[in-house]
This record gives sequence, structure tokens and C-alpha cells, in this order.
Amino acid sequence: MSEIRFVDTTIRDGHQSLWAEGMTTGMMLSVADRLDDAGFDAIELLSGSHVKKAVRELKEDPWERIRLVAGRITETPLRVIVGRVKTFDFNPRCMQRLFVQCMADAGIRQARISDEWNNLEGWTNKVGLCREVGLEPVLNLIYSVSPKHTNEYYAERTRQAASLQVPRLCLKDPGGLLTLDTIRTLVPIILENAGGIPVELHTHCTTGLAPLVCLEAIKLGITIINTALPPLADGSSLPSLFNVAENARTLGHEPMIDEDLLRPVSADLVKIAKREGFPMGAPVEYRTSQYLHQVPGGMISNLGHQLRVVGLGDRLDETLEESARVRADLGYPIMVTPLSQFVGSQAAINVIAGEPYKQVTDQIIKYALGQFGREASEAMDPDVKDKVLDRPRARELAAWEPEELSLEEMRSKFGGAGVSDEELMLRWLLTPEEIAAMRAAPAITEYRLASHPLVALVAELAQRTDIDRIEVEKSGVSVTLDRRV
Repeated sequence: MSEIRFVDTTIRDGHQSLWAEGMTTGMMLSVADRLDDAGFDAIELLSGSHVKKAVRELKEDPWERIRLVAGRITETPLRVIVGRVKTFDFNPRCMQRLFVQCMADAGIRQARISDEWNNLEGWTNKVGLCREVGLEPVLNLIYSVSPKHTNEYYAERTRQAASLQVPRLCLKDPGGLLTLDTIRTLVPIILENAGGIPVELHTHCTTGLAPLVCLEAIKLGITIINTALPPLADGSSLPSLFNVAENARTLGHEPMIDEDLLRPVSADLVKIAKREGFPMGAPVEYRTSQYLHQVPGGMISNLGHQLRVVGLGDRLDETLEESARVRADLGYPIMVTPLSQFVGSQAAINVIAGEPYKQVTDQIIKYALGQFGREASEAMDPDVKDKVLDRPRARELAAWEPEELSLEEMRSKFGGAGVSDEELMLRWLLTPEEIAAMRAAPAITEYRLASHPLVALVAELAQRTDIDRIEVEKSGVSVTLDRRV
């Protein structure tokens, strides 16, 4: 039987799917060294959305996150997810390259690359950029269910991906749509057309089938599985490492991972979840509706979060149902960033407005105009397309031309020659106010996992040479530690 290796997604997709990207760098640092020692094939750390979320909501420097985590995870390759950097806008090639360059400079070693249309031209561009800066490319074949996503489609796209001679392919199933029947058909097709390139599996638990799908994939010859650690596994996240490893072992395979080292990590993550009020992933019941709307796990978490922010948290199910109709209207795009956001956002607007396409986002107009790919415009329902484009805003956007500036021009636009690469990237992605608030926040420190955090704090302060006196008062009790006495 084969050796089974694992890619960890806990500190990237796990908290994106279940905690709305709310895991802080300090929380990651509290478990990072043990993740490194466990024997993972790679560890995912962040994507473009994490960069913006870290600054806007966590008030953290994303580049410092990478450096600090890379200082703890020194043996296992750290991964970044490379798709669009600006999800909804034009991405100049120079800024796409700068994004991966900043990642490589900060400590990232691998890039898992997506093109939302599984398009060879898009793959070729991103693979080339990653190779230029020294990142090892892993190329996603994104799975979807629709009349056009046939076995022949995936055979052709696998051959195209393999033609780029990347070290590894990844069958990516963001919506948890793979079933036992489809995996039995699809894996042999992909392996046959991959030209000997290793293939890993990345599938979400949204329909509850992912753990079984992983085992079936292993039987068919897949030896690299993406998993997460509880409580950041299951639910809309990925399968639990412990579950997949145990079942693989039962089948006679050898999981190449130190589960005993990782169980205390999982216990510590549970402590964080309970202390911070974060949800904990749990196995879900099978839901056929997932095959209709196909909204991926990470987006369900974020969409629910966004609806709650505007006081509409009780309308998530209605929005998901509307997403199925919008996806059909748009010609069955693959439900992955940014296309899934286009579908989900427009579905929410339709629900709120009470009428389909009464109001539309600029992104839907650009989609109809073909500015997010010719395939988008050609596949769209003609009546819906006419309705979207029959408005003044559509005529304005039709006149738009992409501005392909050089890096020097971008640097001049955002502050001049003295602006560092990392700062330039932040200024392109975020507002000055958001960056200033992040800079004003306290420095990143490791999350305290001790059962008695006050004791841990005093012990830490006692080790510092710049402090001579510590005074603690609580509930009428006073404790003083003084080096000078």
C-alpha cells in the first residue's frame, strides 16, 4: 500500500471557511512550530483576501505575518493562494508580479495557482510570474458541476495544465461537490492525462461527502490530501486530518504525519475557539441544494458574516437559493473567486431588492461586457444580459479600457520612488486610513494559551531585563515583584 502525505490548510482555508478569516497572527504563532514538526507536505498560510482582511479588520501587517510564521515554520514549505489579487478589479501584470515577489521575499515557497475559468492563458501567465520570483507552482484544476463541465472538459484541461510542466497539479473542489461516483470517474481521467505529474486533492465538507471522497481518491491512486485540524475542519472547511489518516491506515496505507504531535495543537485551537467565541467545525448533513448554488465553503462563511453586519443574517438560505438562479443566468461560471463573489453578491442584491437585476453591481456589468473573460459574456443568458446592459452605467463601463501601467508608474502613482514593494502593494489594495489604523495598532504578539494567562504574563514580564517592578491587583489582592529589593 502507499504512503499518504498531507497538506495542512488549518491556518488558511480552515479559518477562512469557519472563522471568516478571523484567525490572528498571534494565534498562528502559538501552533506554528508544532505544525512544522508534524511532517506536512506543505502548509497553506494566506491568499490575497487574507492580506486585505488582516489590515482592515485585524489591524495586522500581512507581510509581518509571513515573516513571523516563516520564522517558526522553517522546514515545511509555506504556500500562498494565487488567483486575482484585486478580486473585482483589473490587475496590472506588474502588480500581479509584485504580489508574488513580496510573498517570496517574506518567506513563502509555494504558490497554488487558480484561474477562474481553468484557462490555459491565465495559468500560463501566473505560472510564469511565480517561476520568475522563485515560487514553486501548484496548478489547480477547479471542479464544477454544469452541462459544460464534462469528463471531456477535464481531460482537455488536464492536458493543458500538464503542458506547463508544473511539479504538481491539484484537483480543487471548493464547493464540496465531488461524490463517490464522480471521483471514481474523474481521478482516472486526470491521472491518465497528467503525464505523470503528481496530483493532490483539495475538497470541502460542505455536502458531508469529502471524507469518503478522500478515501476513494486514495484507493484510485491519489497520495496527497489537503486536510485541516479540528476545530477548523469539517463544516464548510476541509476534512479532519485525524479522520482521513485513521481511515487511510485502516485501508492499509501509511499516513506520513505525526498525529500525536498534532492532537495537542487541535486542543489548543479548541481553547482559542471557546475563548474568542469562534464556531467549531462539525460534520454536516448531506444537502442536495449545494449542487444547485455551489457556493464554496469559505464564501458561505464570509457571505453570512456580511449579511449579519447589515442586519440580514436570517436571509442566508434565501440568498443561497437565489445564487443557484443567478449562476444559471450567468452561464454556469465555476464557483470560485471572483466568480462566486459575483454570483453571491448579485443574489443578495436580488433578495434585498425583491426583483432580479433591478439593481446590479459593476462587476456583473463588466461580466456581461466580457471584461472578466470572453467565456463569461458568451455563456450568459441573452435576456439577462440585455437587462443588465440596458442602463446608463453599462454604457459608461463599456467605454472603459484597462490601464496597464509599469511598476515604476504604479510606484509614482502611490507615493514615489521611496515607497517599498510591500508598502506599494498595501497602498494599491487598501485606503490610507486602513493602513494608518493598522500601523497604529499594537505589535503582533503570540496568543497566550496558558490556562492561567495572568500567571503566564507575570512569568513573561519577569524575564524582561527592562522591567524592575511588577504590581498586580485584583479583587483586593495585591502582589508585588521588585528586583531592587
